[in-house]
Amino acid sequence: MTIRFDGRVAIVTGAGIGLGRSHALGLAERGAKVVVNDLGVSTDGTGQSSEAALSVVREIEEMGGEAMAHGANVTDPAQVQDMVDQAIAKWGKVDILVCNAGILRDKTFIKMELDDFRKVLDVHLMGSVVPTKALWEHFRQNEYGRIVYTTSASGLYGNFGQSNYGAAKAALVGLMNVLVQEGQKYNIKANILAPTAATRMTEGLLPDQIMDLLGPQTITPGLLTLLHEDAPTRMILGAGGGCFAETRIYETQGVAFGDDELDPDSIAARMDDIRSEAGQEVMPGAFAQTRKYARMAAEKRGIKLESKE
Repeated sequence: MTIRFDGRVAIVTGAGIGLGRSHALGLAERGAKVVVNDLGVSTDGTGQSSEAALSVVREIEEMGGEAMAHGANVTDPAQVQDMVDQAIAKWGKVDILVCNAGILRDKTFIKMELDDFRKVLDVHLMGSVVPTKALWEHFRQNEYGRIVYTTSASGLYGNFGQSNYGAAKAALVGLMNVLVQEGQKYNIKANILAPTAATRMTEGLLPDQIMDLLGPQTITPGLLTLLHEDAPTRMILGAGGGCFAETRIYETQGVAFGDDELDPDSIAARMDDIRSEAGQEVMPGAFAQTRKYARMAAEKRGIKLESKE
């Protein structure tokens, strides 16, 4: 199978440099028309320039592709709507959204100002929500949409000094989980990329020898697999150095307690059983957990539940 995007139109945010640039070029190389969105700010979100986005557009055009630059601030609904409107006016539709824009303002939690916390949340979380909202009805009407958000190991597993960044990146998992369910009947698929890449945002954090292995070009092929016609949905794809893995959120089988033992002492005494990995499973949705607990509680009390099927 050859994955192609001929006839598809993609918006890639934060596409002026690093991972976003690599994603935009990768989509264009396989036939997509690309909106290269970049505000042109520094890693902490200050400053502004259009040159990076225009440079990527020139690269795409030189390879024979079609692209346009747009400097929308991804947290500004009016600017994002203008970007979407321009893309539709130029090419008739938008099929793909890649939310990659981000900033860093790292400090330990005790030293971090709330404004820095809010700013990082705004760019990473609302900077993904706003473009999605601008395109959601368009995707529904066309009965086609492919969305990829960008999370991080800092959000999935934690990283010292990145409470703001980690909170924002973890929030995207919750956003994806809900939109997968709401978009399913309209052929809208949503996934998450969890990259470890050598970019401006990771410069100085890893030895040069390691950085050489983790170029953005080792990540983009994974992104493209999350965007094509037959892509999976609700997947968190870890990627780095040409290595790929799936991150899943599991829930253990757990323990049911009777009314006469429902106290913190009993729960603490059974903590090893509660945390046992035996029988753990992935929950397809929130009510799957509710049904599981109701079933376990009923069995513990000898109550036979009536089937709703």
